[in-house]
Amino acid sequence: MADKVFQQAKEDMQKAAENLQRQLGHIRAGRANASLLDHVNVTYYGVPTPLNQLASITIPEARVLMIKPFDKSTLSEIEKAILASDIGITPTNDGSVVRLVIPQLTEERRKELAKEVGKEAETAKVAVRNTRREALDEYKKQEKNSDITEDDLKAVEKDIQDLTDKNIQDIEKISSDKENELLEM
Repeated sequence: MADKVFQQAKEDMQKAAENLQRQLGHIRAGRANASLLDHVNVTYYGVPTPLNQLASITIPEARVLMIKPFDKSTLSEIEKAILASDIGITPTNDGSVVRLVIPQLTEERRKELAKEVGKEAETAKVAVRNTRREALDEYKKQEKNSDITEDDLKAVEKDIQDLTDKNIQDIEKISSDKENELLEM
């Protein structure tokens, strides 16, 4: 039972870091990143379909995303979906591919995005701390039910804290890397 609680806490903390990584992937850093289009859905035969299932997405240059649809008849729908999305980039269609040129970010915008990265990182840290609290509460219930001893509880508290510290350190590294990416010219 105790191992299940620890394993669940470990998984939940890792999910917080993975979620942060996904969230930060949506933040434009002035360079092309295919994850910008992860949440874009294209209406294909009346069904919203993820863009990456309808086209190959490549990065031919540092600031250009090239979208080559498997079915050329979907070009206009892909263009409409990108325009309707919140990425804020106007696509160009040359009849066979759609190109997205990622504009350079101003210094002011870079600082705003860096603050946003900090907020996302703090949200992830809160999730990790909440997971720690839930796991410790579960262990304390087990101690009251005499499922584990007080010494075991102290050892588990240390293990949970070590796990928490490691995950928070990982989150700080992820956010620091993204902030550096945003702030470099």
